[in-house]
Amino acid sequence: MKTVRIGAAQGFYGDTIEPAVATAKDGDVQYLCFDALAELTMSILTKDKQKDPNLGYTKDTTLNMKALLPFVKAKGMKILTNAGGVNPVAARDEVVRIAEELGIEGLKIAVVTGDNVIDRIDALRAEGVSLEHMETGESIDEVKDKLLFANAYLGAQPIVDALQEGADVVITGRTTDTAQFLAP
Repeated sequence: MKTVRIGAAQGFYGDTIEPAVATAKDGDVQYLCFDALAELTMSILTKDKQKDPNLGYTKDTTLNMKALLPFVKAKGMKILTNAGGVNPVAARDEVVRIAEELGIEGLKIAVVTGDNVIDRIDALRAEGVSLEHMETGESIDEVKDKLLFANAYLGAQPIVDALQEGADVVITGRTTDTAQFLAP
C-alpha cells in the first residue's frame, strides 16, 4: 500500500499561514491543501471582481504562495487550493507572477474551471435541471436577476486529472470541502 502524506494549509480565507509553512518545512508532506471558500467568501470575491476584473481570488494567495512556493520546488510538494474563488485564471496569473519574482522556473500550474454556472442557468433549465427553491418550490425566476454568482461544487476528479498531468499547483474555484484532500 502506498502512503500519501497530506497537510492542511488553510481552513478559511484569511487563515494564518504559519502552520502551513511549518508543515511544508518539517511535515514531510507530499500535498498541502487549502480550503479557502465559503458562500460568504464567494460574495466577497465577487464584489472584488466587480471592482477589478483581475481580482476575484483570495487576496492572501500572494502571501501564501510567497511563503510556500519555495517548498514546492525544493521538496516536490504539491499545492492544491480552491483560493481561485470566482476567478481561478487570475489566481494562476498571480501565482505565475510570484514564481517569477522568486526566481522559480518550470512550475506547472493547473487551473480547474467549470464551477461557474451563472451563464448556464437557462441552458440547465432547458435540459430539465430543476433550479426551484428546494423548500418552497419558488421559481429561480424570482431571484435570477439579482444573482451575483452561481457555482456548482466540483469534486476531486478534475484535481486528480490535473495532478496526473504533472501539475505542481492546482488552483480551483468552488469545490467540495473534501476535494483538495481526496484528490491525492
